Amino acid sequence: MKKIAIVAGGYSGEYEISIQSAATIAKQLDATRYQPYTIVIGHRNWAYTAPDGKVYEVDKNDFSLPLPTGKVTFDAVFIGIHGTPGEDGRLQGYFDMLGIPYTGSGSVSSAITFNKAYCNKIVRDLGIVHIAKSVHALYDQPETWANLLDVLHLPVFVKPAEGGSSVGMSKVKTAEELPAALEKAFREDKQVLVEEFVKGRELTIGLYRGADGVLHPLPITEIVTTKEFFDYEAKYTPGKSQEITPAQTSAAVTSLVQRTAMALYNKLNCKGIVRVDFIYETHSDQLFFLEINTMPGQSENSIVPQQVRAAGLTLTEFYGIVLEACMKK
Repeated sequence: MKKIAIVAGGYSGEYEISIQSAATIAKQLDATRYQPYTIVIGHRNWAYTAPDGKVYEVDKNDFSLPLPTGKVTFDAVFIGIHGTPGEDGRLQGYFDMLGIPYTGSGSVSSAITFNKAYCNKIVRDLGIVHIAKSVHALYDQPETWANLLDVLHLPVFVKPAEGGSSVGMSKVKTAEELPAALEKAFREDKQVLVEEFVKGRELTIGLYRGADGVLHPLPITEIVTTKEFFDYEAKYTPGKSQEITPAQTSAAVTSLVQRTAMALYNKLNCKGIVRVDFIYETHSDQLFFLEINTMPGQSENSIVPQQVRAAGLTLTEFYGIVLEACMKK
């Protein structure tokens, strides 16, 4: 039986969401094939809590677990951390140095896609999807955000460049709202993306590559929210939004979203499970890139698990496919 470390927690505002994702992954792994160990990574320690409640710290020299029954080493790591250090390339580099297989994209792809501002610049240069006009604001370089509205048209979104779950994000409709929105985003990150608003349907699609090397798109989800945008409250408060899976899209729009997401996955050298978010502007029939998420939520009601079920797979089958693919590579 293969020993799998599921890493959870992390250093960001998405800590609790990560704990939920890890619980789903551990519950759904095939117990006849895999023995999971959930390891919570925090600022102070990396620890595993045994069934009897005793806590054991990971030996970071080789990412092993010293237990009374003997030293546990892992066949693979299932990364379940949203945000730093599990989605931004840091853990990926660590596991690369140790030679331990892990689910998801490598260190460089993770770092690039995690930073929305840098990712936007690369995606724009690829020329395969539209992208809203934006400014990359740096806290220690005030000149980068001094005259934003000379460059951008309202309304705009202000969001931390490196963050998820819409933490620190605001929609700004007037010039008077901009300073407070920048302050809110800068509390979360020293880099901020200010991006023009594109009105349309919010469509998101998960993708994964199996051990056979084939890239598979999952059914599309449309997000409809009662809030101004799909913020933290809308994402995690029942009744604040609808996630329609599969989305009611025409064959042409479905094909456009799938083709574009698959091209981005390949061009950005992604691995494992990825979710790509778009806005489809109905009046122009154009697709706009929002962001790419290399560690999408895995709690029971998260979008990717919804899409997996809509594709006719169980999460047990799906996680097995993802694990076997990472161990093969």
